[in-house]
Amino acid sequence: MKKITTLIAALFLLVSCDETFDINRDPDSLPPGQANSTILPAGIAGLVGAQGSYYALIGGFWSQFWTQNTTSNQYKDIDQYSIGTNDYQLGYTAMFDALNDIRVVKAQAEKEGNWNYYLIATVLEVEASQVMTDLYDAIPYAEANNPNILQPKFNTQKEVYNLMIADLKLALSKDLSSSVGSAPANDDFIFGGQMDNWTKFGNTLLLKLHLRLTQVDPTLAQSGITTLINSGAQFLDVDAGMNTRAPYNQFEDAADRSNPLYETDRRQLNTTLNLRASKTLYTYLQSNLDPRLDKYYGAGNPNNQGDFENAATGLSLVTLHPTTAVYFLSAEESYFLQAEALTRYYAGAGAKEKYDLGVAANFKKYTLSADAFVAAGGKYAFPATGTAAQIEAIITQKWIASFPGNGYESFLEQNRTGFPKESSVPQDDEDYIPGQFRVSVENVTGGLFPRRIVLPNTVKTRNPNAPALAKITAPVWWDVN
Repeated sequence: MKKITTLIAALFLLVSCDETFDINRDPDSLPPGQANSTILPAGIAGLVGAQGSYYALIGGFWSQFWTQNTTSNQYKDIDQYSIGTNDYQLGYTAMFDALNDIRVVKAQAEKEGNWNYYLIATVLEVEASQVMTDLYDAIPYAEANNPNILQPKFNTQKEVYNLMIADLKLALSKDLSSSVGSAPANDDFIFGGQMDNWTKFGNTLLLKLHLRLTQVDPTLAQSGITTLINSGAQFLDVDAGMNTRAPYNQFEDAADRSNPLYETDRRQLNTTLNLRASKTLYTYLQSNLDPRLDKYYGAGNPNNQGDFENAATGLSLVTLHPTTAVYFLSAEESYFLQAEALTRYYAGAGAKEKYDLGVAANFKKYTLSADAFVAAGGKYAFPATGTAAQIEAIITQKWIASFPGNGYESFLEQNRTGFPKESSVPQDDEDYIPGQFRVSVENVTGGLFPRRIVLPNTVKTRNPNAPALAKITAPVWWDVN
């Protein structure tokens, strides 16, 4: 896994061939505005490299997209829920290194009154911080990446959420027409300087943050969501990610230049045999005659989730591609977030339309049509009544659409909502219902699912402000399901 740092460094090199690009230069010594165009690409590449490799891999296991090949041991710690304080430390470090770049951009943009870059940096800062706090609970936020504070305070997750919401609202309130200084363009790998999309991204992220609070603080969740929607806020209808559209495609089928998950699991390990289909997702797609099955997995039969003891020769391989995009927030996730909000707080008015758009957007990524599936009587038709049934349909489709690289998000949503449901019987039992989660047969947690990633040991040893270590099965603050 240490080779991922090579990938992240290589991603930096994809930014520009211009001689002015040098991520080792002191941002404070750069001419006005240059920290934006110079540091922003490095920050984006760093977030893409970390989220698209470390967390995509863990999320794929814990969302039961895939399982460990029975003849391999590379990822046994993830599939057994035995990730400890000495594992995946580089992922944590890589995220905060990238956040440092993003916060450099934010600070200079605020100083200059460049509200375009200020909005971009704030949205990226909140997106990455949301991933980290949802996976680790308390994290440094208010004092993070401050060069004058070497041992930053850890904010509780409740504090982090309050700060993220406030920061997003402030950035979204800025008048972009009054922005001074250079305008983002090719240095913006996500939207190429299209600021209306950054506003939509910020609004959608704000919606997402409030939906995370539906169980722990339903009053704040409802007020935040209804205020946002009633204001007429526009939400993403395109993907927010890297490698989603020309000419800003940065991945190619070459060493250290491909999709981070592909690079990590396939190219650097020089094997295609580590990841096999989890029976959970495989059987759900199979039972519903979902054509995405053949896009997600190769030939063979699925393995039981976490089954290390049966012969692996006939199990379906997970299909990964070198140029697959890394999504911070996809169009389909945006539609599903809107559908859930409308279901919960607007008596379902408009929810079916957004749900259908979400399903269709994911099918379209694989050049497939969802029309027959979402039509009346179709296997994925939106339930006409029943809030719980409607939310289950939304979260289930979000789960499927998170494959392959956003499994950490569907893992978190399963913790929040309980969907997909958890099976009370083993997956080889005739009463097993396809698509229901089942704890790994090789788990070391006493039959409990993971609820978080434990803090790395390096954090504990270097920062006395770090909280006491929590078990991998301990829920984060908002996880009261």
